[in-house]
Amino acid sequence: MCHLFAGQDPGDYEPETRRLRLNGQSTSIRLERSFWDIIDEIAQSEGVSTPAFISKLHSEVLELRGETRNFTSLLRCACLVRLRQTLPQLHLEAAE
Repeated sequence: MCHLFAGQDPGDYEPETRRLRLNGQSTSIRLERSFWDIIDEIAQSEGVSTPAFISKLHSEVLELRGETRNFTSLLRCACLVRLRQTLPQLHLEAAE
């Protein structure tokens, strides 16, 4: 079982730092490439650039919560939410 996890391509979990603007402030976010791939896909499906998607998400979190204590963790969890949404659909497509 662990070979599935241990044998993955190291490039998938290589950290990548991207610079962008959040509410007009220049910042950088460091995530593993696999998470960036998912975030890029979410942004594309929303019809916006990745920086625009992340900035909008950041604004919405501030509006709902008043703060973003660990925004990179929120981004990782957003990726999990996306995967949980798509897995049932992928499972159904495989059964057809």
